[in-house]
Amino acid sequence: MNIGVHVSAAGDLSLAPIRAEEIGCECFQFFSRPPQGGPGKEITPELAKKFRENSEKFQMPSYLHAPYYINLASAEGRIYHSSISILREELERGSKLGVKYLMFHIGSSKDLDRQEALDKVTEGIFQIMENYKGSTELLIEIAAGSGNVIGANLEEVEGILSHPKLSKFKIGVCFDTCHAFASGYDLRDEKTVKATFAKFDKIIGLKKLKLIHANDSMADFDSKKDRHEHIGHGKIGLKGFKAIVAFAKEQNIDMILETQHDELLAEDIKILKKLRGKK
Repeated sequence: MNIGVHVSAAGDLSLAPIRAEEIGCECFQFFSRPPQGGPGKEITPELAKKFRENSEKFQMPSYLHAPYYINLASAEGRIYHSSISILREELERGSKLGVKYLMFHIGSSKDLDRQEALDKVTEGIFQIMENYKGSTELLIEIAAGSGNVIGANLEEVEGILSHPKLSKFKIGVCFDTCHAFASGYDLRDEKTVKATFAKFDKIIGLKKLKLIHANDSMADFDSKKDRHEHIGHGKIGLKGFKAIVAFAKEQNIDMILETQHDELLAEDIKILKKLRGKK
């Protein structure tokens, strides 16, 4: 399993693998367009070739994160339909670049009852995936559970993945440790980590678990608050991450850090690599 971080692709997407290598990554995640809004730069054959060459040079798998404004549970037609369009575009863009996975946050259902929202989500994902022929796979990211957010519990995610309209598609899950912890899945020691992933296996199935976001939590267990913290500086702690890394290594699942890019980021990478040992 590989360890990496979310890096900037600002200015030139092909620089992302270089920036990742410079800080000691073995894999990396990035945005292919501005995360808060705005169109993505055209991915020309030349740009795609350069990105692929740089990724292959450093032997680094890459992962895309969808923009933050995606909301497949929105009651507002403009937001809903643009979310569908952008996620499909991102899958196509990722395929051009040779990106392995695209993960996204489903969104919030504040203006709809739960079932209506889930029906919209299912239909939205169906429209995204129907007739898609690319190589980048779509991942639903586990949410932190605040407000009316969709996808904060495993049963809800499984209900989406196993829906008759979606079961034929290849869709996986990105497990964010901070989000899961905030949603009530304990990860503070070996016993709770094993119990949480056993529950994941029973409800969704480990074969669907494709990527782990490695983030400690500034907020308390079951707080419903999404507050990323550096590894060992939060409420999950080093004991928890020792067990999480052991699980990821056993399952051969890559881990991506989304902690703040400050003086502690390099230490986060070193901690995870030390907990893992040799590949």
